[in-house]
Amino acid sequence: MPRKAYNVNGAATVGPYSHAVEANGFIHLSGQTPLDTTTGKLIEGDISAQTAQCFGNLFAVLAETGLTADDVVTCSVYLTDMKDFPAMNAVYERQFSKPFPARTTIGVASLPLGAKVEIGLIAARR
Repeated sequence: MPRKAYNVNGAATVGPYSHAVEANGFIHLSGQTPLDTTTGKLIEGDISAQTAQCFGNLFAVLAETGLTADDVVTCSVYLTDMKDFPAMNAVYERQFSKPFPARTTIGVASLPLGAKVEIGLIAARR
């Protein structure tokens, strides 16, 4: 199956992967941690700040593909502490309009660079 890769200039990666890959009309965005794209380092701050940074990074990749938050169909959220769910959820809710994308939220033991949250998206071309 052919796939087209997207990478955002200046955005950091912590491994050998593309920021997004398109196949069969779907754009699969790699999970983003709350990295500051100018420094490549994890931002400081609570779960709300980290969640907002994840979405900023994701939406920059999404823009590179020509899509917006309205094209997102699925979201995967990984939290190192499920007690952070309400604060993450409050930031998440502001990122999308109804009807909201499908979502899975999973508690994990750890994330790259000590992040509190990582978020991945799948979007679809109309």
